[in-house]
Amino acid sequence: MAQAKPFVLRWGIISTGHIAAAFTKDLLIDPKTRDVHDVVHKVAAVGSRSVEKAHEFIERNAGGDKSIKAFGSYEEVYKDQDVDAIYIGTPHTYHYLNALDAINSGKHVLCEKPVTCNSAELRSLIAAAKEKGVFFMEALWTRFQPLVLEVKRIAEEGSLGLPVLLHADLSGNFDINNIPLTHRILDPALGGGALLDIGPYPLFWAILALFENPANNSTAPTNISSAMLNTPLTSVDSSTVFNLTFSGSKLAAQASLSCSITLNPLNPGVIMRFERGTIIISAPIYCPKEFKVQYLGKSGKIEKEERRVFEYVGDGLHFEADEVARCVRDGRKESTLWGHEKSLLEMSIFDEVRRQGGYVFPPGVEKVRG
Repeated sequence: MAQAKPFVLRWGIISTGHIAAAFTKDLLIDPKTRDVHDVVHKVAAVGSRSVEKAHEFIERNAGGDKSIKAFGSYEEVYKDQDVDAIYIGTPHTYHYLNALDAINSGKHVLCEKPVTCNSAELRSLIAAAKEKGVFFMEALWTRFQPLVLEVKRIAEEGSLGLPVLLHADLSGNFDINNIPLTHRILDPALGGGALLDIGPYPLFWAILALFENPANNSTAPTNISSAMLNTPLTSVDSSTVFNLTFSGSKLAAQASLSCSITLNPLNPGVIMRFERGTIIISAPIYCPKEFKVQYLGKSGKIEKEERRVFEYVGDGLHFEADEVARCVRDGRKESTLWGHEKSLLEMSIFDEVRRQGGYVFPPGVEKVRG
């Protein structure tokens, strides 16, 4: 019996920045290099503020493929009949309008993290996607990587017991005293600061290990506490620490999470402590390639330690693209791995952390307010 041909998903790329370039390059890697045989990706169109920039992007990141259409507007990409799905890689504060325009054009959407500026915007997008009958997902790429799938399996198979305490940090020194105040990391009009830009990653690990744990029964944190250190340069947060407590189910656990734009990264970046062991995840926490599991005896001493290393071609963004393709192929409107519920939880936590830290966006940034 002949093997079925792989499902082809045709992508339109919105924005020509760094993350869009990395995503496009990963799309064009042969899926067989990661043992994927059921889906394949095609870049059909690129939208930018000018046709010239779109052509330059295709030349740099897609080998100058003449079959890829270069457009000088996003609207042309949304209307293109040869595009099935839209990838949005614009700054945070443009996500809502870009995603809404794509959804209203009947396109499936993968939107970079953070998916919106607040939870009200996200609820509006989810409602629009349901009305139009299209797939919609936040591009939390870490969730789909093979290392993460293995960490989740070990965390939930029982030998470590229940999780009790999780520490996760993502920091990056942006040299904020020597970059323009209009840089995305400093400009509040672009959702600048540590929390929205890099905070999704430490929070992701808490959602994976604690919220998703079967003992938690999909229960939201019972307590959120946080503190922000705001830079006098523009008032965005230069460092934020936020703590989550889960105690509304069979799980009693906490997460201590931090992010900073003035510090260098920590390694390891994630430490998950369980009743009978520890999982230690190496940096960078958005795309780790190595982790260790320590199994503890009754005395609390390490009785066994296992190390796992993962390698693949590309940066790891193609795994989320494979998920989108499979969902579209199968007629699913959201992912079972990173569905709307988890993005809503993420954004509601960020809303509360910003409220506690006094971080208010400039007028007009939030297109929908709760």
